[in-house]
Amino acid sequence: MEEREGEVRWDGLCSRDASTRDAALENIRQAVLRRTAQVSPVKEDLPPGPSEGCLASATVPDRLNEMLARLLMLSQRCPFRNVREKSESILSSVQELGIRIPRPLGHGPSRFIPEEEILQVGNEDSQMHTLFADSFATLGRLDNITLVMVFHPQYLESFLKTQHYLLQMDGPLPLHYRHYIGIMAAARHQCSYLVNLHVDDFLHVGGDPKWLNGLENAPHKLQNLGELNKILAHRPWLITKEHIEQLLKTEEHSWSLAELIHAVVLLTHYHSLASFTFGCGISPEIHCEGGHTFKLPSVSNYCICDITNGNHGVDETHVSPIRGISTTESFCEVEELMEKMKKLQECRDEEEASQEEMATRFEREKRESMFVCCSEDEESALTRDVSRHFEDTSYGYKDFSRHGMHVPTFRVQDYSWEDHGYSLVNRLYPDVGQLIDEKFHIAYNLTYNTMAMHKDVDTSMLRRAIWNYIHCMFGIRYDDYDYGEINQLLDRSFKVYIKTVVCTPEKTTKRMYDSFWRQFKHSEKVHVNLLLVEARMQAELLYALRAITHYMT
Repeated sequence: MEEREGEVRWDGLCSRDASTRDAALENIRQAVLRRTAQVSPVKEDLPPGPSEGCLASATVPDRLNEMLARLLMLSQRCPFRNVREKSESILSSVQELGIRIPRPLGHGPSRFIPEEEILQVGNEDSQMHTLFADSFATLGRLDNITLVMVFHPQYLESFLKTQHYLLQMDGPLPLHYRHYIGIMAAARHQCSYLVNLHVDDFLHVGGDPKWLNGLENAPHKLQNLGELNKILAHRPWLITKEHIEQLLKTEEHSWSLAELIHAVVLLTHYHSLASFTFGCGISPEIHCEGGHTFKLPSVSNYCICDITNGNHGVDETHVSPIRGISTTESFCEVEELMEKMKKLQECRDEEEASQEEMATRFEREKRESMFVCCSEDEESALTRDVSRHFEDTSYGYKDFSRHGMHVPTFRVQDYSWEDHGYSLVNRLYPDVGQLIDEKFHIAYNLTYNTMAMHKDVDTSMLRRAIWNYIHCMFGIRYDDYDYGEINQLLDRSFKVYIKTVVCTPEKTTKRMYDSFWRQFKHSEKVHVNLLLVEARMQAELLYALRAITHYMT
């Protein structure tokens, strides 16, 4: 990616040609050395020891710090070996000059998943390397979301292809609008991780920095999108054709139908991606705020014998907070769940409930889902205030049946993605409907026929229960589904996690992540999050596209 100042070009590192990357790295090395030459050696007031001679980070110009942080990211996250090695070499050269270099904060791409369980860049097979290289060539980075999604390569490939099309291929909206809409959507859930990434991307494609001072500084056309963004993120069942009409018929700042479809897809994509970010505990990118530090590691919490023995404290990020639960109990949970699945299948084969009973069970589950409380835990991830990117900060998720409110049930038989939404999106934004549809199907049908330590298991019943429970929370009903199965298959801790990640993702905690499916692998919990992402996105799309259809007819 090319730097905005024009002094350093990073885009050559994205090339598939090794010699082009080498030339770019040499230019970067020289630019870094020119910067370091401008820094006058000022020693810190440090006790004698190996740190003596390092410069205070504050004496190093901010621009050099940014370059060093990006080199740190490249040394660990670039799929091209020569870039990783040369970036590390440049950092070592800078350190030898007495200038402090950054070090990563945290423990890998996720706060919830131990780093050793996530595929390390450089250890991937040829097929995965191609996927990594494609992603890096497109974005100039291999982000932490990608590194967590890599548990499921088939889904990841579809996700990256869709996101690339939405952000960079031909479409109704200009590039800087696309990234700004991504910022607006992520900010609704205070997702500073996604906001930070798209602020950089917005500026890189020529976006006006003044817009980043607050939504009121953006064009009125984008400001007008704020209401739809707010309702879609928190209470999509309230969207009506009047909201659509207001955007399409505002004379001076009106949206075209094609532009609005593009915007709606972007909004739903980033609302859902914020759920994944919080649901999987995604860490800040190494080169972004919160991903690195120039400070030396603190020794205040360590015993000197720990330091000399190489024991640098306990990694609290990955210590399970669940107490008093034995492995036997967790094992029994898996066995009980499998037994319930078996019994439900037998009941299905023996008798089928009447339509009246099915409707009653849906209403009961919808009502009960209102009393599943989202987390108010103080452990949730600290995020930078990003409220300037949206209006009405007090507006959030509200259960639609509280306070005597009643919203009619959304029957999928009357308006579905397959029969209605898909064709509308494809007609107004060609190929995108196909890409989204493929992503929905991969997430919904993805299976390795395993459950925890068990193999050759048909998990379709469980996957459908998770998907339909999410849609049930949004008032969406499938006439052919027995909602009595949900209470059998999803226990309360799992329901709390699902509702929090989908409705108020910024409140998700590691304690909640650890408390459900305790004997299941992290890859299976990531798979749950893929189902949450796609089911939420489809629910939002159904409400928005139905309103657009009503406006058009």
